[in-house]
Amino acid sequence: MQMIINTVPYQHFSFDLWLTLIKSNPQFKSKRDQLFRDFFSIEHSIKKVSETIRSYDKVCNKINDKMGIHIETNQIYYLILNELGKDISDIETKKLEEFYLESEILFMNYKPLLIYPNIDTLFSDLISQGKTISVLSNTAFIKGNTLGKILSYYNLEDFFSFQLYSDELGCAKPNPIAFNQLVEHAFSINRNIRSKLDIVHVGDNELADYKGAMSAGIQSILIKN
Repeated sequence: MQMIINTVPYQHFSFDLWLTLIKSNPQFKSKRDQLFRDFFSIEHSIKKVSETIRSYDKVCNKINDKMGIHIETNQIYYLILNELGKDISDIETKKLEEFYLESEILFMNYKPLLIYPNIDTLFSDLISQGKTISVLSNTAFIKGNTLGKILSYYNLEDFFSFQLYSDELGCAKPNPIAFNQLVEHAFSINRNIRSKLDIVHVGDNELADYKGAMSAGIQSILIKN
């Protein structure tokens, strides 16, 4: 599978990650759910744990898309734990950080898969034309620092002039602040950019990626996998 987009009109390309460049390893979520259940000594069945995690994953993503805010990973953990009957007043944030480190190890053992295994060919072609590339991605359970390790694993990190993640920005797409950060960074590293119309954001989410970029005055390409 190849990503086919019209690259001619643009000088800078911003890419979303999830379901645009990468997708979850089929084994990761079930193993993460089991780790969550064991780590926090949850008495509910693994089915109940998985359903709860998935439910909050969906609703938090919808809130991010609607409001352009970033819901912190620890906040999501607390919501899930509360729903599963744990007294969150007894759970220190240090415990949540310890869990994240454990889940990151698991994540790196069951790495996301590249949707386009030959995406480096497209990236190399863009770089050879003097164009620049970056990442603008919302995060939830997996933080930007960890996603950067995935790009490094696939030898893609060096193609990106910069990487922007919602947990580091403090806001999420389609918030104009996120896209304004993209624009500012792009102008600072690419002298061939004359206007916002020279910048395009590529993503799979119609609201967060496509409409968010267009509202910010830059171009957008909607990927449908």
